[in-house]
Amino acid sequence: MTSASHGGTGGGGATGTPHRATHQDGDGRVPSGSRDRAQQPAPASGGDGDGGRTALIVVDMINSYEHPDADLLLPSARETLPVLVDLLGRARERDVPVIYVNDNFGEWRSHHGEIVETALSGPHAELVEPIRPDDSSLFVVKARHSIFFETPLSYLLGQLGVRHVVLCGQVTEQCVLYSALDAHIRHFEVTVPVDAVAHIHAPLADAALEMMRRNMGARTVLAKEVDFEQAGVRPG
Repeated sequence: MTSASHGGTGGGGATGTPHRATHQDGDGRVPSGSRDRAQQPAPASGGDGDGGRTALIVVDMINSYEHPDADLLLPSARETLPVLVDLLGRARERDVPVIYVNDNFGEWRSHHGEIVETALSGPHAELVEPIRPDDSSLFVVKARHSIFFETPLSYLLGQLGVRHVVLCGQVTEQCVLYSALDAHIRHFEVTVPVDAVAHIHAPLADAALEMMRRNMGARTVLAKEVDFEQAGVRPG
């Protein structure tokens, strides 16, 4: 979700039943400049001490990019795409739960299939097709910025035994930031691969990542450092 997609309206969001949700592999790369945003892993931000499972959560990447600030977002989304393709491929190879949490863009009758098809029929389908949900993916619909706000995600993660979430997608300084905070206050461990999140305003994105590190105990690393087998990150 972007700030423009919902204007300044408040209120609650729709709850979406998680759905089994179709991904193509590709060669990942690390975008230039991303290493500056990555820091040494921070201490875990909670959890029960038993490690738990890791889930990869893809935020708002099923997108037609027809909102007012799309032109500012598109360059970063394009740079992030191959990294996401690689990250998704590695998660799926290791049977890590992949959960898409996506805005309904104000279409209150939309279900996950309709959201995907709308994005694939839009002007930037090339940014959606390589990372579209496959048959093993889960899909949660949200209506506000946080992936947790009035959605069943917290319950779903509990049912899956997940204690560590890897957040990727967009927008770094909006939905990813608010979702990281909500994950932290629910005692999930949080990792944010800095080259797997897209931004509108780079300075705000850098500030958001710093807030996640300092205030939420999040790990901010490069995507290649996310080790799904170890449910965390590889040592630097």
